[in-house]
Amino acid sequence: MEETRLPPGQYVPRGLPVIHYGRVPAFRPESWDLKVFGATASGEEHAFGWEEFTGLPRTVRVADFHCVTKFSVPGLEWGGVPPSALVAAAPPDPGVRHVMIWAEYGYSANLRWSDFTAPTTLFATELGDKPLTAEHGAPLRLVVPHLYGWKSVKWVRAIEYLLEDRRGFWEERGYHNVADPWREQRYSYQEEPGDGPP
Repeated sequence: MEETRLPPGQYVPRGLPVIHYGRVPAFRPESWDLKVFGATASGEEHAFGWEEFTGLPRTVRVADFHCVTKFSVPGLEWGGVPPSALVAAAPPDPGVRHVMIWAEYGYSANLRWSDFTAPTTLFATELGDKPLTAEHGAPLRLVVPHLYGWKSVKWVRAIEYLLEDRRGFWEERGYHNVADPWREQRYSYQEEPGDGPP
């Protein structure tokens, strides 16, 4: 039964609710780019235009989506670019252990390198075999199915390679640094030693 797939405290809603902070940005493909900066192997910043980015190897992932507001949507089909393709095109310094995902308007979320490069993580451009809608993060959304949804950043514009962990937007505002829904890691007061930066 589908209920056995739900993390503790979650329920299945009708459809996929739309939740985000701030307004929905406009997409201008001719001026859009994705930057990769920070601790890159070359020490240089990389930038990918829309056509260049969408020309990277692509794949499809089917995964559940878990929101910290307690809804879970099972079996969503996402299409896009796996982080491994981006990492191959813009290699990190060998010491990189974390990333900061930057979005429009300065929003950010931090991830452990193992979460960023997990087999199910994806830079999504499609949902259900159709282009993402703006409300769901178009043109580019990171999807990290094994963590709470605030780590699945909408409107991604940059990846910062980090040698040391640093809290992102919601993590600075009291949300858990790791965000594992199966352990109900919702808030920073639940953090154990080693879960986040000092």
